[in-house]
Amino acid sequence: MQSQPTDSSDFANPNFTRSTDAMSGTPSHPAHGTEMLLHEPTIFSSRFIDSMEMNADARTVARYLDLHQEWFHRCAHPMHVEPIGQNSYALIIGHFGAFGYDVEPKIGLDLLPQQEGIYRIETVPVPDEAALGYEVDFQAAMNLVEHPSQADPTAKMTQIQWQLDLQVAIQFPRFIHALPESLVRNTGDRLLRQVVRQVSRRLTHKVQEDFHASLNLSMPKRTRRKLL
Repeated sequence: MQSQPTDSSDFANPNFTRSTDAMSGTPSHPAHGTEMLLHEPTIFSSRFIDSMEMNADARTVARYLDLHQEWFHRCAHPMHVEPIGQNSYALIIGHFGAFGYDVEPKIGLDLLPQQEGIYRIETVPVPDEAALGYEVDFQAAMNLVEHPSQADPTAKMTQIQWQLDLQVAIQFPRFIHALPESLVRNTGDRLLRQVVRQVSRRLTHKVQEDFHASLNLSMPKRTRRKLL
């Protein structure tokens, strides 16, 4: 889940970086400033399943998660976070750019109060935000599973299991559609998976660190993650 700003060196394929930058819908290079957005949006989607262990019972973990106003800013750093509501934030993921095109993807996330032990995060509009050339549908759900500690059967541990379904509709400029459709789709899907994997993996570890540090607890072993 944690991220740090990403530069174009992460994406060596020129077509890959150009497709990424086109998400802004406003090419920064004047040579392309007159290109018309005539095509229907291209839709990319991904599902990410993850989990993290906490050395505490489920009630203690729930109390921590409920106070997201205290930990979300710390754990999202170095991503830029702005509160836009009681439970919602505007999150700038990082900077992507190359060949005269750049974009800083921004998304509004609503951390809904738990319902019967289930925590959900959904997309919300970012106020006063101009048209970006892309739309994001972010749907995440987390649940807490308490179990005995392997190190101490008398103690409790909690596994946070969560799933993210992410869909991005991108309005590409005309020159992108001159490329083979399979290339555009494959590079877009690959980008989406890289961003989700990078952001979720790092943020997950940051939340673990913050939780255990706040209660002076030792960190559990890291768990495997699966990207579908």
